[in-house]
Amino acid sequence: MNKSALINKRSLEDQAADLIREDIINGELTPGTRLVETTLAKEYGLSRGTIRIALHQLGSESLITQVPYAGWSVSQLTEQDLWELSTLRSSLESMAARLAAEHITAAGAGRLQEAYSHLLECCAGDDFSAITRADLALHKTIIDLSGHGRLAKQYQLIENQLLSYISVSNQSFDPETVGSSHRELVEAICAGRGADAAAAAEAEHNMTGPEQ
Repeated sequence: MNKSALINKRSLEDQAADLIREDIINGELTPGTRLVETTLAKEYGLSRGTIRIALHQLGSESLITQVPYAGWSVSQLTEQDLWELSTLRSSLESMAARLAAEHITAAGAGRLQEAYSHLLECCAGDDFSAITRADLALHKTIIDLSGHGRLAKQYQLIENQLLSYISVSNQSFDPETVGSSHRELVEAICAGRGADAAAAAEAEHNMTGPEQ
């Protein structure tokens, strides 16, 4: 595939970062893979300067790591990384679930059901990239429905790391299990049961999180 054909009028640096990020999340660029500016510039049909800026952007997201005198490489998630992301995600999403349930409206419930239906549709197939994004989209909907702006900003800071984390977690489960694991959470929020929603969010992470 000629990836240079995907470049459009958005910032070239942002587009390059998006394409490299997608390759990381999809597993095309595996953890530990070295990222060489000249190789990426040729692949995407961009200048080394553009690629360099994109790599620094991905580095700020902790998706890639810069090694002194060796350049950039795709970050490897250690057990500590997985534990930190799991516990932080659990805390943020549990709080968001409780708040979303307490503030739920008919329109909000409709948005959440739509996001959940999309996740179930993706889980009926075997495209793990689509499942990963639908999973995150569902939780981002809950974050938005919480009405807590600062919580949303904190979640956004780790959003791309969560994509990698969710991708790793979901691939160890049957897709149908990934979809069904969210049912109790969605039902509790739509019914306005804050405590149950928070508990369901925590239970989901106990099921899918890394073992300690």
